[in-house]
Amino acid sequence: MDNQEKGLPMWPAVVHGKCPRCRRGDMFATPMYGFKLQVMNKTCPHCGMVYEREPGYFYVAMLVSYAMFVAEMVTMAVAIHVLTGSSNPWLYVIIILSVGVILSPFNFRYSRIILLHWLTPGLHYQPELSGDEKAKV
Repeated sequence: MDNQEKGLPMWPAVVHGKCPRCRRGDMFATPMYGFKLQVMNKTCPHCGMVYEREPGYFYVAMLVSYAMFVAEMVTMAVAIHVLTGSSNPWLYVIIILSVGVILSPFNFRYSRIILLHWLTPGLHYQPELSGDEKAKV
């Protein structure tokens, strides 16, 4: 069974921020880290799917981003304790907040990707839309 018969794989689409419906179009118009703000496309350039399913849809992504940040904070706190053995609270605060600021563009982007790929009911991959010709909405 080749790639065309079973469709495009999910993990590369998630990692590269591709549309959850066709797995071809880019969800974001700008890179994750750069001098420009991250801009999310309103529609998929390949299949035309509207990413914001309803007004205020991406407010839920804030909760996903919060969960990601908490996991990162706990991981950093354990790593600091294991690597330094320090009990100085300022060391923890400075390192954890610095890592949080550095990872905030990552959290912004992947919280939306996770929301669209896994947490949206009724939104599924449609292999017929992933063809080389642009799909019609």
